[in-house]
Amino acid sequence: DEGEGIPEFSFVPDGRVADATPQQVVEGFIAAGSGPRQNWSVAQQFLTPSFRDTWKPQAGVTIYAAGDRTIDVVSDEQITVTVDPVATVDASGAYRPGGAGPIALSYELVQEEGQWRIAQAPDGIVLDANRFSTVFRSYPLAYFDSGWSSIVPDVRWFPVTNAATRIADAVVTGSPSPWLSGAVRSAFPDDVSLTQPSVPVDAGVAQVSLDASARDLAPATLARMQTQLERSLATAGILDVQMLVGDEVLDVPSVDVDEHRVDVRPLVLAEGRLGFLSGSEVEELPELSAALAETDPEAIEVDADRTTAAVRTTTGAVVRVQADGTVTELDTRAGMTAPSIDPFGHIWTVPASSPTEVVAYAPDGGARTLAGGWPGATDVAAMRVSRDGTRVAALVRDGGEPAVWVAGVIRDDAGAPVGLGDPLPVAMLAGDGVELTWLDGSTVALIWTDGEQRVMREQPIGGEGTEVRAPDGVVSIAGGNQSGSVRLRTGEGGLFVQRGSWQFLAPDVTVLAVQQGVPG
Repeated sequence: DEGEGIPEFSFVPDGRVADATPQQVVEGFIAAGSGPRQNWSVAQQFLTPSFRDTWKPQAGVTIYAAGDRTIDVVSDEQITVTVDPVATVDASGAYRPGGAGPIALSYELVQEEGQWRIAQAPDGIVLDANRFSTVFRSYPLAYFDSGWSSIVPDVRWFPVTNAATRIADAVVTGSPSPWLSGAVRSAFPDDVSLTQPSVPVDAGVAQVSLDASARDLAPATLARMQTQLERSLATAGILDVQMLVGDEVLDVPSVDVDEHRVDVRPLVLAEGRLGFLSGSEVEELPELSAALAETDPEAIEVDADRTTAAVRTTTGAVVRVQADGTVTELDTRAGMTAPSIDPFGHIWTVPASSPTEVVAYAPDGGARTLAGGWPGATDVAAMRVSRDGTRVAALVRDGGEPAVWVAGVIRDDAGAPVGLGDPLPVAMLAGDGVELTWLDGSTVALIWTDGEQRVMREQPIGGEGTEVRAPDGVVSIAGGNQSGSVRLRTGEGGLFVQRGSWQFLAPDVTVLAVQQGVPG
């Protein structure tokens, strides 16, 4: 612990006390889940010596709403604790929303030397949501896209204590989350491992000790490994990373990656012109703007180069619009959601009533149906490809319940999408989804309906979302580069931006367009 410094806040739970009742022992054990130091050594005080050798506190976390816990004393030897999980975290740190209903956790106790001790309990720990958010934090692990050009975050939750060690171990010896399998890759070969049980940190510099096989790796591989560690550890307050083999520092640079930022100005169609809104003026994109004049658009997404737009027209058709004036009709299926364009120029479409029928249209017009699409969903309200092209998010109905899903995008060597990974449920919604957008590499923003009201939700891909009421009548949303950078358009054409509260920016906006990046 000394090598990594002391976290800014750390619980020190109460240990066992003499002559505690069986219920007090179980309650003390659960409360001690807030103390991860030395492998939850305080919690282990409540266990029999033999059970300490088999209990696995790092198997996961069950998270429940504060105060929403019941204890049933079946007998002195058996106690049942019932909670309704709002979320769980597995052994790899992956966060999953709850919603499956209450679960019963059974604890068996015995007396040893006149004191009650736990002889059997579920692996993992149990925390209320308030305590969890203090003991654990989210840390985006850095992986590469299939072309080694972009960093893709894979959010994990680890205790703040020893965070650098847990992050480094996950990056070096772990693997991407299953839902990202085939969509991202790691530079770390399977046979490279850590040689030290901890990652010391000195003046903000983390020292990651690798086995001797790392010395023989190609410089490009080492540079990518360095990049993954730097990006992953930065969120734990690490300023620099040294990879070592023995006492030798592997002096390699990190690699440059695409950042996928968008222009901070809203991109709008107003008075027949497509461009960036600056004050009360529209700074026009003349070529695309002229080409769009023929299409009567109601939804627009523009690629990073600003040479191609994916458009849904007022007739419901999806077309490709290019800056050279070419307009190509792609998809005329009924009930199309707004289309999305990926970094390779493929335009993604799906009908609202047919979530398994996802089609990607290549720049040459060739269509590829992505088998399975969103399996298990009954309809889809919106679908957007991430700016780096590695993931796609959707607002779906799952068993009749509105939800947010994401899936990894699997591509061939030429960058063409060939399939989607298994969908990951990210959040359940209390009302029907309307539209969504990406804010950054690990967060989406969306609009859903609460009766006559609209609610805007920012949703991390792996974490609890936050919600605020949106202006009345909102029908579309576009994102900036970070939390709090949402733009909204109402059905009457009013444009609002998020600056602490919602601020009215402009009237008479025909379309609020979505950006997929900036040129260069």
